[in-house]
Amino acid sequence: MINLKKTTGIMTLSLLPVLALLGCQGEQQVSFAQNVQPILQKHCSECHMNGGEGVQASGFSMDSYAALMKGARNGPMIIPGDSQGSNMLVLMEGRADPSISMPHGKMEGATGKEIETIRLWIDQGAKNN
Repeated sequence: MINLKKTTGIMTLSLLPVLALLGCQGEQQVSFAQNVQPILQKHCSECHMNGGEGVQASGFSMDSYAALMKGARNGPMIIPGDSQGSNMLVLMEGRADPSISMPHGKMEGATGKEIETIRLWIDQGAKNN
């Protein structure tokens, strides 16, 4: 007869190293260059690159990592480690007044998956990686 308590305990102990390794892997690191920048180029570059309407209206340029992190005339658009407080996501998700939600006009907005990628990148520190 098998002692179920003893067997369950042994199985639990043998799984601990596996669970610990899985926990250490955590979430995948999001790259600015490979993951975030292509999303911004697809949905934002028309207005927020040099000379675009968005740059003229707000001072917020996305033509480089440095410009993105500099923010707009009225302050930062990205707060590293704080996606909820980052104004860029507030605008992209439509949490602001509809008149200033991004993108404007007929441009296609970012998908939920794309916004989640940007959110994760910001929460990971908004690194230039």
